[in-house]
Amino acid sequence: MRFLAVLAIVAFVPAVALAQSAGEVERCFQNPGACAQGGGGGGAPAAQAPATGGGGGGGHVVSRPTAPAPDYTTVLQSPDPDRRKIQESLRTLDKYNGPIDGNLQSDATIKAIQDWQKARGSNPVGKLTPQEAQQLNAEAARTPIRRVDPSTQTATAPAGPTPLQPAPKSNADALKDLQARLAERRKAAEPKAEAATQSLIRDLKAYVAADGKGVAGDQFADFAKWYADTKAAGRAVGEIAPVIDDYGDAKAGAAVASEVLLETKKGASNQSQCLVFAWIEGNPRKDPKVFSCDDVAGVEKWKTDQSLKSAWR
Repeated sequence: MRFLAVLAIVAFVPAVALAQSAGEVERCFQNPGACAQGGGGGGAPAAQAPATGGGGGGGHVVSRPTAPAPDYTTVLQSPDPDRRKIQESLRTLDKYNGPIDGNLQSDATIKAIQDWQKARGSNPVGKLTPQEAQQLNAEAARTPIRRVDPSTQTATAPAGPTPLQPAPKSNADALKDLQARLAERRKAAEPKAEAATQSLIRDLKAYVAADGKGVAGDQFADFAKWYADTKAAGRAVGEIAPVIDDYGDAKAGAAVASEVLLETKKGASNQSQCLVFAWIEGNPRKDPKVFSCDDVAGVEKWKTDQSLKSAWR
């Protein structure tokens, strides 16, 4: 009798039910009330979608479409300039401080992407889809402040406190320093300059004592002429006092320039004549010249011609 009842039930099931699986037939055999009935007699299982198609109340399972997996490969395999731009954008947003090398799979870059994704409320996977990469670059482009790339900077020692600068010297102090340096330089040259000048004075006095004869007149022709003119005027030469004008090394040896004050007398009349004697030390003296003390330009030109490097001034 049970078998006949089953056959009767099957006869009333719509044609679409014939396509049901053997498992469903067995379920109907065990519990006829659970099977779908024409005209809506019984409900379909919860896992099944509502019946579609003609005639009766039967139905079949409809599967939901699966969402596509996120596309991370496109960004990871993008051209090197695009990957470097992503790192630069992360740096601009203060998420990344590593090298700009285009390696989006380095630990530092992955962490930077994760931090950016967390801040946006996205899943922090550490990789970017093309849409996320576009959004990241756009966000960085809106950021006005750009951080300096440390890979292009040279390491420098930490800056210490700025040392206090000495106060600028006054003109009076600067002059004192200059005078002190000149005094030191002159002190070193003074013995040689003094010796050369005293040797000249001895020769001048000997020339006067010999009444116009001697090496002073032979070497300094202008002095010999001055002496002859003075003697012709009836004046006698008295005191001879030197003052060193300059001393130093020249291209041909040690150069000396000395002012010599010569006193002349005639009766009760006393006069003084200032002459500058310049020469290069040697025996005999080289390039000897005599100038009036007023002929400053002539004296300085002689020094320049000798390439004098003063140790006196």
